[in-house]
Amino acid sequence: MAHIVVLGGGLGGVVMAYEMRAAARKEDKITVISDKPTFDFTPSNPWVAVGWRTPDQISVELEKPLAKKNIDFIPVAATKLRPQDNAIDLEDGRAVDFDYLIIATGPELAFDEIEGLGPHGGHTQSICTTPHAKTAHDAFEKFVKNPGPIVVGAVQGASCFGPAYEFAFILDAELRKRKIRDKVPMTFVTSEPYIGHLGLDGVGDTKTLLESQLRDHHIKWITNAKVKGVTADKLQVEELDESGNLKKEHEVEASFSMMLPAFRGIPAVRDIEGLVNPRGFIIVDKHQRNPTYRNIFSVGVCVAIPPIGPTPVPVGVPKTGFMIESMTAATAENIGAILHGKEPSSEATWNAMCLADFGDGGVAFVAMPQIPPRNVNWASEGRWVHLAKVAFEKYFIGKVKSGQTEPYYEKAVLKLLGLEKLKV
Repeated sequence: MAHIVVLGGGLGGVVMAYEMRAAARKEDKITVISDKPTFDFTPSNPWVAVGWRTPDQISVELEKPLAKKNIDFIPVAATKLRPQDNAIDLEDGRAVDFDYLIIATGPELAFDEIEGLGPHGGHTQSICTTPHAKTAHDAFEKFVKNPGPIVVGAVQGASCFGPAYEFAFILDAELRKRKIRDKVPMTFVTSEPYIGHLGLDGVGDTKTLLESQLRDHHIKWITNAKVKGVTADKLQVEELDESGNLKKEHEVEASFSMMLPAFRGIPAVRDIEGLVNPRGFIIVDKHQRNPTYRNIFSVGVCVAIPPIGPTPVPVGVPKTGFMIESMTAATAENIGAILHGKEPSSEATWNAMCLADFGDGGVAFVAMPQIPPRNVNWASEGRWVHLAKVAFEKYFIGKVKSGQTEPYYEKAVLKLLGLEKLKV
């Protein structure tokens, strides 16, 4: 019998546990360790922030669905990984031993790297977690009673740009519903070298599509933006040129702001030589396996992926939902192979499919693979994207509750789009 531990109970961790249960032997034990008792559907956080969803509508208590699949669950935060001892120390004083570990923690949010950033002691909101989105909703309800300028975007080092675009357009839609959009100047501030870069050097025609959407919705923008600090009513922003030299300084007024922070690895894994890069992200090979600690694998946002290329302001690479699911499929196959005395051979495609909801429309893109050069590279827009995002939310939450990894209708849709999770 082998003990396989999944560290993290988010999108990557929960899907990983279900995939691993299907790939492991009957006698193998699987345990999920998470810092909270629920799975929260993070892609719906922009809706929570404007009151279109409540936190309970996008959350699933994990203990029962995991138990139905014979997966143990420990809702206690990890404090330190000891890879040389094959053990994880937990906040309550326990230590959990493992034979194989899959790190799927997601990131720590690096608000402290910019003065005044973040919802706790700072002046900006966040939609990175569901509790943060709830806090943002409370702040938004206060804001609409005395509306003013809004700033939305992503700071230097950020790697998750899609939700920032989504939130800007969702705010626009909600303000129009409340008939106060005319009282709210909006600015999109981003570290991207151009609108629609998305940390991916664009996908299809995202540059033109997103610039057009911003113009149509009367949202100004600043690219190559380096946020120097945030106060209660403004952001101090340096706009750099293509060579990285100071082009212009901005004081952007903001009565309400949401800026996505840079990410880094969580404290429990940071600074472990051979396991992580300087930002604390997990180093993996083509089989999602750490080269130093061969019984440790990793999936999701916590995986180290180098930037697409140099940019005037640091820009990270996003890990989209389908890309993460391709990682989990490959990892399950590879650990399953090892358990059966074989060498790992499965590789994730890292293909990307993204639905960016804009409240009453949206933009969808497919990148195969996510990192260029690509075999497939397209983007499209329309109201169908909003409807598809709503359907996907209901589908995925149901998937977590039922413990299904890939129902037949998901396989059919992916086949129609030409998307594969594993390289063949």
